[in-house]
Amino acid sequence: MTQTISSFALTYKGAVTAAMVQLADNPRIVFVGQNVLYPGHVIYETLAFVPKERRIEVPVFEETQTGIATGLALAGYIPVSVYPRMDFLTLAVNQLVNHLDKLREMSQGQFQPHVIIRTMLGNTEPLHPGPQHCQNHIEAFRLLLKHTLVLTPTTPHQVIVAYKQALEARQPVMVVEQPYR
Repeated sequence: MTQTISSFALTYKGAVTAAMVQLADNPRIVFVGQNVLYPGHVIYETLAFVPKERRIEVPVFEETQTGIATGLALAGYIPVSVYPRMDFLTLAVNQLVNHLDKLREMSQGQFQPHVIIRTMLGNTEPLHPGPQHCQNHIEAFRLLLKHTLVLTPTTPHQVIVAYKQALEARQPVMVVEQPYR
């Protein structure tokens, strides 16, 4: 990649874009999720400098998406599983809590899936998006996930640090972007 962190404005969105570019520098990273290949959401915009062949678009089926990400991790990839809103990540709880989070423990260390879950909290201003697009489930996920690190960056600098930590963690990591907090 020719882009560097200094190439982007130090806005929250710029930091997320820079972090995605840095992740994509790792040949094992692949982006899986909604809005990764098609415009219409900020997710797509933050992946503008990531080659399209490193992005896999999936329909709205959160539980299956988490299963795909887990399978990719077991095959040696580091998937960044993208969920445009945290609200709908609750639909993947079975795969997250009972499979991805516990796989290392259940296999006695034989399988150590490294998945980065990227999601965000929806903004409520200037227009409220409705009750299904701005829920905060951070603490619930922290309680449910025993072996998954949950990071909540609120500043541009924290975004860069969080995604670097997620890449180096060698375990499942959920990064909850909070651009409006």
